[in-house]
Amino acid sequence: MVRAKAIDATVLIIEGKHADFPSFTIPLQKKGFDLRVAKSGTQALAQLKDADPDILVVNAASMRSSGIRICKKLQEQDASTPIILIIAPDKKVSDDAATLVLRHPFTIQKLTNRIKPLLPSDGKNTLQTGAIRLDLDRKRVRCLGQNTRLTPRLVMLLQTLMESPGEVVEREELFKKVWETDYIGDTRTLDVHISWLRKAIEPDPTKPKFLRTIRGVGYRLDV
Repeated sequence: MVRAKAIDATVLIIEGKHADFPSFTIPLQKKGFDLRVAKSGTQALAQLKDADPDILVVNAASMRSSGIRICKKLQEQDASTPIILIIAPDKKVSDDAATLVLRHPFTIQKLTNRIKPLLPSDGKNTLQTGAIRLDLDRKRVRCLGQNTRLTPRLVMLLQTLMESPGEVVEREELFKKVWETDYIGDTRTLDVHISWLRKAIEPDPTKPKFLRTIRGVGYRLDV
């Protein structure tokens, strides 16, 4: 038997046991995904942080549901992770209820083909420094279970710090690279962006252990 090549992607699937519709759990495992399973929206919310999925699949048809409420709750907790919503053919759901809506019937290959474009990039444009992983293409940072979408400016700021781990990056250099200016009079702009980055990567932003302030000089990324 030929074993499917493992895919470097974690899928959290929320799926019930409605006999009228197929289960996608085993087929997705056979396709090589790292699969995590929840039997309800409540279970999925509880698993979300530890599982740190690349994508969420809500098989609402298997739960005799439209899936709208589950998708909304998941989006409230993690707005950056794509959601594929699977519904029965007779359900009426707007296409903006999830990242992608699939209506039965369809094949496992079609589901796989819809999942792959929504996954993080293949690492060709990704920076990894310690526990911090920055996807430059998708503008997302992962750190200790957090998965956060960043603005282009925050991506550039974090990239600059990640390229010099353990070294102090002076405020002047950050302004020059990120804001393309030599003017450093507006220090609050940098401070606010640093605070946003801390919310994205720190377990406790009020007590940062990664992104350190070096008073009077700049910032240092400790990993």
